[in-house]
Amino acid sequence: MTYHEQPLRNSCILKIRQINDEYERCAGKRKTYYVLTFGCQMNAHDSEKLEGMLIEMGYVKADDWREADFVLHNTCCIRENAENKIYGSLGFFKRLKQTRPDVKIGLCGCMMQQDGVIEKIKKTYNCVDIIFGTFNLHRFPELLLANLETGNLIVDIWKEHSEADEDLPTERAYKHKAAINIMYGCNNFCSYCIVPYVRGRERSREPEEILREAAALVADGAKEILFLGQNVNSYAYGFANLLREASKLPGLLRIRFMTSHPKDLSDALIETIRDCDTICRHIHLPLQSGSTSVLGAMNRGYSKEDYLGLIEKIRREIPDVSITTDIIVGFPGETEEDFNDTLDAVQKADFSSAFTFLYSKREGTPAAQMPEVDADAVKSRFSRLMDMIKPRMYESNRKLIGKRMFVLADEVSKNNEDLLTGRADGNMPVHFKADKSLIGEMLEIEIIDCKTFYLLGRVLEWPN
Repeated sequence: MTYHEQPLRNSCILKIRQINDEYERCAGKRKTYYVLTFGCQMNAHDSEKLEGMLIEMGYVKADDWREADFVLHNTCCIRENAENKIYGSLGFFKRLKQTRPDVKIGLCGCMMQQDGVIEKIKKTYNCVDIIFGTFNLHRFPELLLANLETGNLIVDIWKEHSEADEDLPTERAYKHKAAINIMYGCNNFCSYCIVPYVRGRERSREPEEILREAAALVADGAKEILFLGQNVNSYAYGFANLLREASKLPGLLRIRFMTSHPKDLSDALIETIRDCDTICRHIHLPLQSGSTSVLGAMNRGYSKEDYLGLIEKIRREIPDVSITTDIIVGFPGETEEDFNDTLDAVQKADFSSAFTFLYSKREGTPAAQMPEVDADAVKSRFSRLMDMIKPRMYESNRKLIGKRMFVLADEVSKNNEDLLTGRADGNMPVHFKADKSLIGEMLEIEIIDCKTFYLLGRVLEWPN
């Protein structure tokens, strides 16, 4: 970011706020917004920044995205399903604008960085008012003001990053926890993944800058901080050192991080998690495939044996660790033997939980040029994998019945208003009966029952 961009952004925020103040004087109500977020935790944190800017511009959050005056889609392109959801939403707003022409529609994020997407939107979805990508989030107020003043479609896509601007207003989803980007982009170029092309190459923030932000968040009420990066293990200034320093911050009760790449997970990081009580005993370590030949075609940089050896080392040093993973089924060229290797790896690794995906072809990646696996075979393999994983997840949870653990109460359960929900140290969701006033508190919970995807508990001691 150049030196003049922050004053320009602030000036645009002020002008839009004045426009919205005048609207309120005439209409007797505020303009509303809604940010629809697709994809990963990085996108969720970006949406917090976008919401922070919208609030400073005088918008208030709508209860229903279908009724908002301005709807911003923060897009994801990691899988075809995410893109289809976005196009489906745009179809809805294309129809809505026939009766509500003043509704503003914005698109930003990873999907906008892909070749051909902008032209498709221009040709098919004339309801869109503003489009920007992943590298120029800080220019959002300037782009929105340009649309408000001209009525024209505003498109601003950067093909590479400039200096990251961290000094953005943020509307956190939770007062008691927060996320911090420690780095951006990715250098791994896994053959199936579009991320390096839409997020750029790795750029790490200075540790002093990160620690200052963490201290400020703790002072503002955050008890848990999530450090974010496409591959936190390759953080340029030493991820283990950053975690050790962050764990010393007074008032910070928990540190989490996402995501780890197996080829870069160091002994120093394992020892840091082992030694620092503030760091959660949870490592998300994507396997992707249990076949060494498929891993080679994926350009993952490790073998099945390397991965299982790493799992063994982690569990030897941190016996109570929770290890979760990602697995792709049906990568181009995957044979039945390859898939059986995946089943074998899942059995030996004994994951607490696994996120499983059908391979999704992404144009512009090397894997898109490889021969695809028969669709019926892929579906059959996916079902067999789930048949193996679900009982193991349940058994992993069942072993926790009778255990006591600390849970940070996050919110009212989405499925039962009489329960609160939060996450244990090992990242397992826990539902329990407690008063809403305890949201944001760290509670000691006894696990009394479990399901495949969550735990049920009771509060042992209520805080004063």
